[in-house]
Amino acid sequence: MQAFWTGLGLGLSLIMAIGAQNAFVLRQGIRGEHVWWVCLTCALCDALLLTLGVYGAATLMARFPALDPVMRLMGALFLLLYGGRSLIASCCGGHALDPAGQAQTSLGKTLAVCLALTWLNPHVYLDTVVLVGAVSARQTSKNAFLAGAIVASFAFFFALGHGAKRLRRVLARPRVWQMLDGAMALLMWGVAVSLIWPMAFE
Repeated sequence: MQAFWTGLGLGLSLIMAIGAQNAFVLRQGIRGEHVWWVCLTCALCDALLLTLGVYGAATLMARFPALDPVMRLMGALFLLLYGGRSLIASCCGGHALDPAGQAQTSLGKTLAVCLALTWLNPHVYLDTVVLVGAVSARQTSKNAFLAGAIVASFAFFFALGHGAKRLRRVLARPRVWQMLDGAMALLMWGVAVSLIWPMAFE
């Protein structure tokens, strides 16, 4: 269960960062257009990327054991820097999520935009493949870790899309994002420490 909760926490901390994809999901939810399909598409894409990260990293490390400490250090560095950015945002002031924009009217165009925002974003690959893969290498159960991360994706996207009308006013408040940024910073730093701590005793 520890691996599951680690995957869930890391998945939420990464996916909750404000970005074009989340803004698009929120906008579709507010407008009530193709919400279920948009949420499902985002979650399935995330699940595929997470699976590639977890099992792809495991395969590479099995063939090249020297990659293990390198990936752990890279993952920890990324988390420390990413957490630092979240902490700065928390201290200096939050930023409201603006869902404004022209909505797509057809399902095909909507899903095309959704897929572009997912697969053409380089940060997606850093988060799901490189970082999640590095963290998963230190887990006692990769299956449980992956399950936690996938549950986080499905829960977040469907909650964001279908709860958009209620979240609209909440997410418009900078103070809310200050609190979320602070929580994400602490969580990311905790995972970073868990990555490099065992290396001191190896």
